[in-house]
Amino acid sequence: MPEQPTAPETQALFLALNKALPQTQCTRCGYPDCASYAQAMAAGQAPINQCPPGGQAGIERLAAISGQPVLPLNPEHGTEGPRHVAIIDEAWCIGCTLCIKACPTDAILGANKLMHTVIEPWCTGCELCIPVCPVDCIALENVTGTRTGWAAWSAQDAQTALTRYASRQKRLAHEEAAHQARLITEAEHTLADLPAHTKGTDKAPEVDRKRAIIEAALAKAKARQTGV
Repeated sequence: MPEQPTAPETQALFLALNKALPQTQCTRCGYPDCASYAQAMAAGQAPINQCPPGGQAGIERLAAISGQPVLPLNPEHGTEGPRHVAIIDEAWCIGCTLCIKACPTDAILGANKLMHTVIEPWCTGCELCIPVCPVDCIALENVTGTRTGWAAWSAQDAQTALTRYASRQKRLAHEEAAHQARLITEAEHTLADLPAHTKGTDKAPEVDRKRAIIEAALAKAKARQTGV
């Protein structure tokens, strides 16, 4: 029976596998991002043939790193193809911001009820913006012709995508922390003068009920804030 890899070995394998992925963050592999897929491969929980953007060349890279045999791309996860970028028909865009929220690299510029546009160098062609658009104003444009997989993508492209994705994750975490802080402040303000925020003739039972609800919500918000 072969020895199980140690934690440091698994971490080293994860880092190598993640570096060999295209970082499109498209989720076609079945995982929420490239790092999650790399982690699953390193732990022996996922095969190496689930990344359409990397194509067959990508599978060969992963095979060389993991020591596993080369496999054909699993068609359940998609097919290898040229690189695409999203194009927004600005005449039809209603400014709903759903595509902005879906984009893993913050490659879409716009605001609520204002026209959106795609910043092409940051678009990974992940296609995640397509299904969320309520007016079908987003299309994909082939920008690499017949070149597919890693022939249509470079290490620099992958690094740019990873940097953009990491920046977005940091921004979302900061926004969530600010949101939780606001909830805590509002809840503490309400608790400080609960009777003034309670309507009804018989206030005592209603005050107690609201106090219990707000204290429970406050405890949850503080737990999220501290990561407990």
